[in-house]
Amino acid sequence: MKLTERQIKRYSRHIVLAGMGENGQQKILKSKVLVIGAGGLGSPILLYLAAAGVGTIGVADGDIVDLTNLQRQVIHFSGDVGRQKVRSAKKKISDINPQVDVITHLDFIDEDSILETIKGYDFIIDATDGFPAKFLINDACVISGKPYSHAGALGYNGQTFTVVPGESACLRCIFPDVPPADLVSTCSLEGVLSSLPGVIGTIQATETLKYITGVGKLLINRIMIFDALDTEFRKMVIKKNPDCPVCGKEPSIISLRNDN
Repeated sequence: MKLTERQIKRYSRHIVLAGMGENGQQKILKSKVLVIGAGGLGSPILLYLAAAGVGTIGVADGDIVDLTNLQRQVIHFSGDVGRQKVRSAKKKISDINPQVDVITHLDFIDEDSILETIKGYDFIIDATDGFPAKFLINDACVISGKPYSHAGALGYNGQTFTVVPGESACLRCIFPDVPPADLVSTCSLEGVLSSLPGVIGTIQATETLKYITGVGKLLINRIMIFDALDTEFRKMVIKKNPDCPVCGKEPSIISLRNDN
């Protein structure tokens, strides 16, 4: 696929990047990325992937825009309150880059739909805010061999890492089981700094573009942790667990119908 003069101009700051070039931009234009969650993390991810020229962006979220979302979910505006998040997000993506093909998934992803939903995408991004969804995404991606970006943001702290099935540790290598609901805090209870999901989501978008183009070193087998109060980034090394229930040598989770 030869870039048009308009594309060359639009993506010129990518094309002149060392290691990227026109070939890297062509890979981005041909890529298909699914973002599960169109909230705090999903907002910067979707905006930057659209600006970068990702050819097909899937947006999955069954929620509607609430007034409380506007403090951090920057893809949604005041006039979007009461509107489905995926439709609000699609409008902003199209405004940024009309050439992006946006596929909307209007329902919450569940065990009945996730394997079929992720099938047609090259890279999956977990931009959800609940542990059951995060473990479901992890298991589905590992079972399907789909690379994905995991992240979370709460209070003043956030973390993210990338999973490449067969090569790296996954979420269950760290936490074999879903934490009990009564031990998990939420944004509504603990709060979240407005800009925090922007920091973490932007790193997720960066990891996505690096995976697509093959430039740089992915955040695999390492968790990037950000403390906003101290403005401090640190990395924690993680190892692939041979006894992991989903990616280990003898996995016990081989389908999403298991008791996860």
